[in-house]
Amino acid sequence: MTAERKKLSLGNVSDRERATGDAEKAWKVSPARAEQLKLRARDMRRNPTEAQKLLWERLKDKQCGFTFNREVVMGSAIVDFACKTRWIVVETGGTGEDAEATLAVLSDRKLTDVGVRVMRFAETDIIEDTEKVVKAIKDELQKPFDRPGSNERKHARNH
Repeated sequence: MTAERKKLSLGNVSDRERATGDAEKAWKVSPARAEQLKLRARDMRRNPTEAQKLLWERLKDKQCGFTFNREVVMGSAIVDFACKTRWIVVETGGTGEDAEATLAVLSDRKLTDVGVRVMRFAETDIIEDTEKVVKAIKDELQKPFDRPGSNERKHARNH
């Protein structure tokens, strides 16, 4: 008798849908909303901010040792950059005292609640000192972490 392994994924809705058969319900996102997010993410990839362009030049092509993707739909959020294998997202902006910052805090909390590590940088910090931002990302990529659900799998194997 073989135990069926659960596959955790930070992938887009279509990846999860193939794995679970009902991805929108897994993230509690309606099919119409999921499609809307997908189209918005595509538009955001085509029209990045100056800070996002600078940071992407340093994250693409595994320059930090891991693969990053731009404007990834995760649940009801679109994250600027995602390293799926390390469960890290890098966000730009949303660091002030305005409505954007409030939404950023809520989005970050939803992601951290499912085990995603969120790094958020002010656009001015990225533009003024890209090297410092990239170093912080590289440092976080090297930190050990527990994948969500890994403790449950360990517990099941030991019993």
